[in-house]
This record gives sequence, C-alpha cells and structure tokens, in this order.
Amino acid sequence: MATFGNLSDRLSETFKNLRKKGSLSASDVDGTVREIRRALLEADVSLDVVKDFTGKVRERALGDEVNKALNPAQQVVQIVNEELVAILGGEQRRLEFAKTPPTVIMLAGLQGAGKTTLAGKLAKWLAKDGHTPLLVAADLQRPNAVTQLSVVAEQAGVAVYAPEPGNGVGDPVRVAKDSIAYARQKQYDTVIVDTAGRLGVDAELMKQASNIRKAVDPDEVLFVIDAMIGQDAVATAKAFQEGVDFTGVVLSKLDGDAKGGAALSVASVTGRPIIFASTGEGLDDFEPFHPDRMASRILDLGDILTLIEQAQQAFDEDEAREMAEKFSTDSFTLNDFLKQMQQLRNMGSIKKMMGMLPGMGQMKQQLDAFDEREIVRTEAIIQSMTLAERENSKLLNGSRRLRIARGSGSTVTEVNALVNRFEQAAKMMKTVAKGGVPQIPGMGPIPGGGGGSSRKPQPKKKGSKSGNPAKRATENAALASGVKPAAASTGGGFGLGGAQSSATPTEEELASLQKFLGR
Repeated sequence: MATFGNLSDRLSETFKNLRKKGSLSASDVDGTVREIRRALLEADVSLDVVKDFTGKVRERALGDEVNKALNPAQQVVQIVNEELVAILGGEQRRLEFAKTPPTVIMLAGLQGAGKTTLAGKLAKWLAKDGHTPLLVAADLQRPNAVTQLSVVAEQAGVAVYAPEPGNGVGDPVRVAKDSIAYARQKQYDTVIVDTAGRLGVDAELMKQASNIRKAVDPDEVLFVIDAMIGQDAVATAKAFQEGVDFTGVVLSKLDGDAKGGAALSVASVTGRPIIFASTGEGLDDFEPFHPDRMASRILDLGDILTLIEQAQQAFDEDEAREMAEKFSTDSFTLNDFLKQMQQLRNMGSIKKMMGMLPGMGQMKQQLDAFDEREIVRTEAIIQSMTLAERENSKLLNGSRRLRIARGSGSTVTEVNALVNRFEQAAKMMKTVAKGGVPQIPGMGPIPGGGGGSSRKPQPKKKGSKSGNPAKRATENAALASGVKPAAASTGGGFGLGGAQSSATPTEEELASLQKFLGR
C-alpha cells in the first residue's frame, strides 16, 4: 500500500539486520526499538502513540518470550506485529445495523477528506451485500456538492435524495430528517447522510453536524479522515469526538504517497475503531478494515486473505471449474485466455494485488515499473483475431499475424510473443491439471516433480562404433545385408599394427566402401 511504503521499507530493513544475529542482547533490542521509533516518527505517527508502542515492544523483547525462543529475531517481528494490530484497533469492527430499518449512517469530516465519493463507495459496497441504500445530500454549502453526490449515486447504481439544490440554499437538518421518512416510504433499508465539511475545525461546522445527529439519531457516525493529513489527524479527530462524537473511523486516500501516520494514530488516540479504508479513486477501491491484515502489509508479511476474497468476488466458481476441465483436456483456447485476463482486471490493480504477496516489498522497483496497460494491449491483440484463430492458434501464419498486428496497433513481434506466452501457459496449466509440476521456462526440470518432459528413452542405434570411416562403412554394410561383421581386431589406433582378420571383404563390402569414398 503506497501510504505505508516508506514505513514498510524502514521496518523491513531493521528486521533484515536483526535476522542476521543468532541471539539478541539488550543493546540489539535497544537499537532495533530506536530504529522503529525513528521510522514511526518519520511516518507522522503521533508522538504519544510512538512512545507507548516502542515501550511495549522493548518490554516484551527483553522478556522471557524472546530469550527462550528458538529464533529471537522472528519473535521480535511477531511482537511488533501484535503491537501494531493493537494500536490499529485490535479486532475488526463491522457496521451495526438497526433492528428495524432503515439503518442511518452519518458521515462527518473536514472538507476535502473525500466524504462524498466515500458515500458512493459505501453505498455500492452495501448494495453488493444485498442492501438497498439511499444517499442523502445534506451538504448544501459546498458549491455543486449536491450535483457531485447525484453523479456518484448514478455511477454506483443507487438512489439519491436531494430535495434542495444546494450552493447555500436549503436547510441541511430538515433534509436529513425528512430523508428518514422518505426511506421508510420507499423501503430503503440504509440511509447514508453526506454532511458538509469545512477547511478547518470550527464552531459552525460542529454545531451543524451536532444538530443533524440529534435530528436523525444515526446508528453509526463515521468520521472520514484523509490518511495524508499527517500530525493534524490527532487534533482533528479529538475535536470531532468532543463536538459530535463518532462511532467509527474511515480512512480515505490510502493509495496516496504521503506518510500515513494518521492510520496508526487515530484509533489509538480516540479509542474508536477503523471500520473501512478507501484505497483508490474508483468506486470499487473500498474495503473493510482488518487491523491484523493492515499490520501484515506494513511489515511486508503479505495479505493473502484479502487477495483470496477479491479473487472470489471476481471469478465465477462454475467458470473456474469449466476452465480446469479445459486445462486437463488440452482444449484451452485464446478465447479462454482472454476471459481469464478480463476477470483478472476486474479484481482491480495488478500492482495492488501483487503487493499483497509476502515479501513483495523487496521487489518495489519491479512493481513500480510494471505497466498495467499491458493487459489492455494483450486484449486488443486477441480481439483483433477471428473466432477461428482464437479457437486454433495453429492457424496463425505470417500473413494473419501481420493483419492482427495492424488491427491492434501493435507489431508482429508483440503478436508472436503473445502467442508464445499463451502456448507456454497452456502447457504449464495442462501439466498442473494432471498433477504434475510444470517446467518453468528458463529453469531446468524440478527434481522429483513428476512433470516436465514425458519422453520415452530412445532405443540405441544399431551400427558400427568404429572410429575408422572405411571400417565403419564396411561393418554397416554387413549389418544391412544381415551378415554379422567379424570381431574387431585388437590392433593399435586406426586398425594398424594388429593381427589380420581372418575374414576377407565381400564384393558388397567393397562396393559400400567405394561408395563411401566417392569413387
């Protein structure tokens, strides 16, 4: 995750140095804790949070659980992981829905934190889960805020309640209150109220937000905070907690290049859990916040569970079963290859998904250099083929590949590379489907893999093994005619200096010899 990139790099380097040591002394622990403190402070984590965090890590690292561990370095990493989970809120906290619909969710926060866009993301996420959300335009101060919410609602495929035009016109408290009755009448089970924000914390903002809260009595009040806000996150969160109070936190803009200390400070300082995280600009870049998974990402330990969940949402189970059968029966085509890539793209950013794999922080440069548009170019090449060519790649001769290259805006070399990749992938998938271990291009066969080449040993060629061309030709001719050649002499090199053979050459042997010599 981009926001925690620098922090992850610093912590990974610290633990890398720690793993080189078989046992840890008090000075080793102090040095490690010092580096962790610097890394957290540089990431804009609140000073009070840093002091409390490093104090607990040092106390546990010097305790018996590390001294008696078989691998002290790994034990320290585990301690840091557990303490990170603790300051991020401990356990995941889910939304609490009302026993009698509608459930009212109020959004609060500073202007520019991304409340309006986040309202659309939350509504779309709820709709996927079977709910019927209603967005309420109660931000009537910011220019075009009502219009923006209407556009976001249309993109998310949800309803919007916007009786007032906004731009300073209308009473936001009345709009919020009337929306509850409207939701009951139209049978919406969730109401998301988008409130106004300001450029800074002020009394007017707090009063208006407090009045809206009293009017609608929300089941959840979510404080939306920009993850790039830095040290101001703590002061802003405390001010909102005192003025309005909130039940949970939503982190926005976690895909930014800022230091991201807000995420590590807000939950600890306010005592309120982080419920959701916004990880991009798209309406699908939104996920429930899991403290343990976030801690694993920060420490470059990966987030396999989130990756699996995203894959389950993007891939259809029946299609996956059908694809597995095609792999095993050698009927996998370029059309299937295209479907697989389109499903992969539906999962979201390839870089983000690869970043969820353990240890990928060490390949940061390769990830940054990866071009997401490569999949789009590959799709264009396959879509420039006819249906027959997609079903049977062996039809792709030179002229067809030239036509495909021109049609897709690529080169023949790129078309050739795609076809080669497809054929290699099909072979590897077939081997895997049959229970074998594929031979990866550029690497030798895996010992004991049972996969790879399945060629039978070739029978030895029958014929003379003599190093003398004339003698070899004579013996081969004899074998061809069904006559067993005489036993080889035990003479010196090239057949000289030994006892003479008792057999005399036949006419056929002499003819073969003359043919060999070109006479």
